[in-house]
Amino acid sequence: MSDSTATVTPTEISLSRGLRKERVGQVVSTKMKKTAVVETTTRVPHAKFGKIVKQVKRFYAHDEDGKAHVGDTVRIAETRPLSKLKRWRLVEILKH
Repeated sequence: MSDSTATVTPTEISLSRGLRKERVGQVVSTKMKKTAVVETTTRVPHAKFGKIVKQVKRFYAHDEDGKAHVGDTVRIAETRPLSKLKRWRLVEILKH
């Protein structure tokens, strides 16, 4: 009889769980404990007129160590709900 247990690589686990969204934005506030408010700007064409318009959206991201400061460019990733508004976590600081 052969062993039916197969080893599963970490990439297969992450693919089975689904891809997590990632965003790059600027930190606009760090006044809360372990939370950074990250603002992202997306350029999209207007639905009717086609002109490129900016969409600005704010995300509350979990920053466990409090490393992010106002003005930093950071990468955030989607995660499970951590509080009423927090659904993102800080992945890395791209630029201070």
